[in-house]
Amino acid sequence: MKANSLLSGAVAALLLAGCAARTPPPAPAPVASPEPAPAPSPAPPPPPRPAGDWREAPITPGTWRWSMVDGQSTARFAQPGLTPLVELTCLRDRGVVRLAHAGEATMPVPLVLVTTSGTFPLLSDPAAGTAKQVAVLIPARDRSLDALAFSRGRFAIEVTGLSPSYLPAWPEVARVIEDCR
Repeated sequence: MKANSLLSGAVAALLLAGCAARTPPPAPAPVASPEPAPAPSPAPPPPPRPAGDWREAPITPGTWRWSMVDGQSTARFAQPGLTPLVELTCLRDRGVVRLAHAGEATMPVPLVLVTTSGTFPLLSDPAAGTAKQVAVLIPARDRSLDALAFSRGRFAIEVTGLSPSYLPAWPEVARVIEDCR
């Protein structure tokens, strides 16, 4: 009888255990997905142009120096002891003048030459520049070069994303242009 009561107690315990609410097994830990790469930030807007007439803006500090560099007529505008801000080089064998402005670009960047006789929009050529220059190749007989050479007192170079450069129209500029013709 004792065996019956033990057996019936065990059966009752099993039946009660079967009726008890079951807790679901813990959910597997979520697999960490790699963080998406941050979206590239948009290019900063170009610095504002100075108010008023560009011909009244202060000249960018520096001076023009002409020299032969690797057999090529070159004019560089720079402050003493610093890297040139602007460089004009006659690539005579190609019949072009290379105009380079300090800056960086991996793709074509709009560049505008502003002279007293007109405005000349251009597009830089990354292959013509270096790691620290935005450059454009201008045919030696292009009228924009005449406008640079004959601009009254100054001209401006505006490169998208950089501050405008207001440069004196000195003879060194005309010399490079004439050496290329």
